Amino acid sequence: MRKYTSLMLVAFVVMSMAFSTGCTKVAAGYVGVKVYLTGGSKGVSNEVLTPGRYYIGVNEELYPFPTFQQNYSWTANPSEGSPTNESFNIQTAEGQVVNCDIAITYHYDVAKISDLFQKFREGNDEIRDKQLHNFVRNAMNMEATKYQVSEIYGPKKVEFITAVTKDVRAQVAPEGIVVDDLSLIGAFRLPESVTAALNAKNAAVQKAQQIENEVAQSKAEAEKAVAVANGEAQAVLIRAKAQAMANRELSASLTRELIESKKVEKWDGVYPLMVSGGQAGNILINTDSLISHGHKAAPAAAKAEDKDE
Repeated sequence: MRKYTSLMLVAFVVMSMAFSTGCTKVAAGYVGVKVYLTGGSKGVSNEVLTPGRYYIGVNEELYPFPTFQQNYSWTANPSEGSPTNESFNIQTAEGQVVNCDIAITYHYDVAKISDLFQKFREGNDEIRDKQLHNFVRNAMNMEATKYQVSEIYGPKKVEFITAVTKDVRAQVAPEGIVVDDLSLIGAFRLPESVTAALNAKNAAVQKAQQIENEVAQSKAEAEKAVAVANGEAQAVLIRAKAQAMANRELSASLTRELIESKKVEKWDGVYPLMVSGGQAGNILINTDSLISHGHKAAPAAAKAEDKDE
């Protein structure tokens, strides 16, 4: 009896250990895909397990898939993402090879997770690192053939990334992957020869723009000087016309009587020292001597009158 009880206890312990070992938890924010490894039901279960604890037998395996939004960076830097080089090499329209790092934000369509696993037979990390990475690489190479290296490196960079994002979304949506965003990390890495050529081109463009600005400035200054000169000339002409008009009006208003009246108004009562005798003789008479003589003769005449009396 005691031996039987011991055997039962051992069996219970073994069963408890086996049960505890096979009990797996689906964490919050995840769903699980249960896979049967052997037996008549070998394959993927159509049932997607929601968060909770589940018994997973020795011939079964559970693959967790996050239902929340995920962010990942494919870079050449071993301290970001994977320690291996996950950057992208793409070829432009003229055959130039360009390297770049890409960041992706995505999530799974929960209703399609079971089908997604059945197709790729891989978990979340493997699908991201292989399948999703390949989708992005193919889309980038397809779009890069439409652009010159100077375009995707410069003015059409945003247009290029937008086109790639659109292509990737269209490819992965039927698989149950929803791409929320795709973006370039940093700048495109170009061959040194291409970088030097682009820098020289940019320098030439900037120099041409500088010269164009200087020419425009000189032209503006010249036009300003002409405008100022024209304005001054116009002002002088206006003043001259006004003065001529005033002179004409003044001449029209002058009469002999007005002139004589003005003479009288201006005379201060003092005779001029010299007067002309007229055009015939052009004789100049010193009026000062006449005036002085008149003053001297007057007393003599007065004396003669007194004597006669």
